[in-house]
Amino acid sequence: MKGRKKVLFVCVGNTCRSQMAEGFARFYGKDRIEVRSAGTSAMGVVNRATIDAMMEKGVDISQQTSDQLTEDMIEWADVVVTLGCCSADTLCPVSFKGEKIDWAVEDPIGQPFEVMRRVRDDIERRVRELLQSSLMDDAPGG
Repeated sequence: MKGRKKVLFVCVGNTCRSQMAEGFARFYGKDRIEVRSAGTSAMGVVNRATIDAMMEKGVDISQQTSDQLTEDMIEWADVVVTLGCCSADTLCPVSFKGEKIDWAVEDPIGQPFEVMRRVRDDIERRVRELLQSSLMDDAPGG
């Protein structure tokens, strides 16, 4: 089997949006990709409402962890996707040779649960489209 693409999802707190993206990527990507998520200012916990919203879709993210973004994580990735924190061009060093994607995704923290559901469904759609795109072809040299 050729190398799998490594996808890193980044938001501010790594408590909600990037956690959802990681969960959906694992769920739909199965063993086709490797996936991680991180926050530019990680909160250290996954938001309970985020876990509940994902369970409504049959995706259990309760064992995921909220991690602070590091340069090593960016270097690890073939694809970096930001979800409303900043642009991937700003986030990634000039030396980064992978793909950079920015998704403008609303932050649902502190909003009614219906907003959490709407954001979840938006992220699910985006992750599925990403997984079906040519960006997810086997990693070079794998």
